[in-house]
Amino acid sequence: MNGRRESEMVFPCQYPIKVMGYWAEDFDAFVAQIVRRHVGDLGEGALRSRESRGGRFISVTVTIEAKSRSQLDAIYRDLTSETRIVMVL
Repeated sequence: MNGRRESEMVFPCQYPIKVMGYWAEDFDAFVAQIVRRHVGDLGEGALRSRESRGGRFISVTVTIEAKSRSQLDAIYRDLTSETRIVMVL
């Protein structure tokens, strides 16, 4: 390796955040509310959700225009601090 990071991100960029939790009717709105604290309004089509095969879990993918690494870190910190959220990728 030549001392550079292999995966340097260039900001701003489109960045998908996948959030998983136990199924609840309002889970996607709950996730969107947390993400909006850091990005403001989410564009049309920014949110996609999908139930697990057994219906016990739900995953929500929110695609944002990330402005910086610190913004992403703050979003991940807020999401992972919530007990309703099982995993964030």
